[in-house]
Amino acid sequence: MTGNQTDFLLEIGVEEMPARFLDPALQELGELAEAILTEKRLPYQSVTTYGAPRRMALLVSGLADSQASLSQEVKGPALKAAYDQDGNPTKAVLGFAKSQGVEISALFNKEVKNVEYVYALKHQPGLPAMTVLQEIAPALITGLRFPKPMRWGRQDLRFARPIRWLVALLGDEVVDFTLAGCTAGRVSRGHRFLSTGDVSIDHPAQYVAKMREAFVVVEPEVRRQTILEQVHREAAQAGGVVEMDEDLLNEVTNLVEYPTAFTGEYDGAYLQLPKEVLVTLMREHQRYFPVAKPDGSLLPKFIGVGNGGSQQLATVRVGNEKVLRARLADAEFFFKEDLKTPLENKISKLEKIVFQETLGTVFDKVVRLGSLVDYLADAMGAGARERELAKRAASLAKADLVTNMVYEFPELQGSMGREYAARSGEEPEVAAAVFEHYLPRFAGDELPQTLPGRMLSIADKMDNITGSFAIGIRPSGSQDPYALRRQALGISHILLTGKVDLSLADLIAAAYRGYEGKVQLKVGLAQVTEEISEFFGQRFKGIMGERGYQYDTVEAVMAAGFDNLYDVSLRAEALTGLRPDPAFGGLLTTFIRANNLAKNATDVALDPNYLEEPSEKELYQSLTVAQRKTAEYLAAKDYPAALIAVAAMQAPLNRFFDEVMVMAEDERLKQNRLALLRDLAVMVKQVADLSKIVTEDK
Repeated sequence: MTGNQTDFLLEIGVEEMPARFLDPALQELGELAEAILTEKRLPYQSVTTYGAPRRMALLVSGLADSQASLSQEVKGPALKAAYDQDGNPTKAVLGFAKSQGVEISALFNKEVKNVEYVYALKHQPGLPAMTVLQEIAPALITGLRFPKPMRWGRQDLRFARPIRWLVALLGDEVVDFTLAGCTAGRVSRGHRFLSTGDVSIDHPAQYVAKMREAFVVVEPEVRRQTILEQVHREAAQAGGVVEMDEDLLNEVTNLVEYPTAFTGEYDGAYLQLPKEVLVTLMREHQRYFPVAKPDGSLLPKFIGVGNGGSQQLATVRVGNEKVLRARLADAEFFFKEDLKTPLENKISKLEKIVFQETLGTVFDKVVRLGSLVDYLADAMGAGARERELAKRAASLAKADLVTNMVYEFPELQGSMGREYAARSGEEPEVAAAVFEHYLPRFAGDELPQTLPGRMLSIADKMDNITGSFAIGIRPSGSQDPYALRRQALGISHILLTGKVDLSLADLIAAAYRGYEGKVQLKVGLAQVTEEISEFFGQRFKGIMGERGYQYDTVEAVMAAGFDNLYDVSLRAEALTGLRPDPAFGGLLTTFIRANNLAKNATDVALDPNYLEEPSEKELYQSLTVAQRKTAEYLAAKDYPAALIAVAAMQAPLNRFFDEVMVMAEDERLKQNRLALLRDLAVMVKQVADLSKIVTEDK
């Protein structure tokens, strides 16, 4: 990098924005800055972003004082049109030279696709950085995208929250521009309550320190680490521990500018409520960190994080305790009211809750779940007791949706169903399955551990997916209002982790039958099966990639059949194990040759009587043995052995190609030899289509 360098600071001051907006916005701001600076030929050393609830900031260090100059070849008219027969320039080339600001004598010729053209070398000097930044600074702001942008006042700009001030400095000079009614300057704002007034910034390098003096920690990671240390320290002083919730920690980090943790207490009598209720109230609704004993049971204490210093902390603590106390009192009331009747008695109320306007009520869904679980019990080899437990859980699975607790706190669905089922005297496995049927709820979440729970979880998710596809509702782009992608991933993980040997097409058909004759479906079973299978295939490829399988291995085994996810994973594992074998390369090359020729085969069956050459007879004998062995191995799902049996075909196949003319003039011989290769390819493709494997010479 040449020339002088300085720093550039851009701060966007806003009203408090939602915590979930901040991290993606800062990442986008940094990426956008790097892209625009590169496009505008402004060299720099580094780009750093800062952010807090009321601000987003960009610091570009080591920014060049001007753009890099640009030399560009500009194509003009063809040479034959540029000069007349006497070599004089035509109007075409004179106009071209004038438009490019160069003399005729500076033009040069260049051949493109056997045609000579006139070219001009156009030199564009770099503009000062200040000039460029006045243009791109507004673009950096307007280029940001938010989940729910808003407009305010008479402004046309859509942004996360109203913009209240702008800071833009190149070194010690203000980058002058106006946006959303705000004129950029050097004056920022400190903490809303702790700072003494506006903050004047003389140079970008002062930004972090100046804001710290004004009680704003602009570095998200510093705030996060401060909160983490304070919370653990407060918990230790309270005689307990905090099981850190990363999502909560990240959210609190983006809710405060100057964090100070404090310990609050609540009445120990509330510990009689289920732990999930207490934790949900504290984490999800109040953004508190619950304090627990080392054994995991809760203490009647919580850690809150205030947006300020230690002043008035006692008042802050009392206020938060009061709010939590009211929440806990409501929860206790709801819990006691719900326990007045068994969970079973609430099932009939599901008839009044719409599942989906076309697909009926939640009660209708419960009936379908019972039938689908019955099918899965057969398909998954469940015993009589597990079948009955799963069917009982299916009947109760959605009953907690009409409870007071879940109505008030929807996050507790499933958890309260398990609690109420247990307190209603249901079998422990039934109560567990009622909770597990919602699993997994998000990426990385736990999977159902019991067989009834796995069956009910698969049934619930496949009922949702099949019903949606059958009425024409499919995820598209970023739109997935019914979270069908997540549910397909959930089913896939359950089938793979649980080693469930199950036909996807049969499962879809069973789910489809639950709707037939009861609701108006728009799409037939064949199309629904095809679309859902493709939908699962896309999810499955991602899962296998996460598990470390090469993409072409996954393509190869899926091409051989994709109706049984667990079976596909076994074949992928077997193929992955064989690929490092030195013999695999030779087998692959030979198979691809055989497969390519086999595409010319007709429906003519292989006739051993038409085999003439010793090497083709040998190949036929080897194929017969391999087919018998492969059939046995496939039936036992011993795919490594099946691939080894396939690999044994390499030597006779090579001899066949060396000694036999496959495309013989005699049509009978040719078709018989092609049929031999076709049968060999068909045998191999029962495990994997090796033609999908990518090699260096393909």
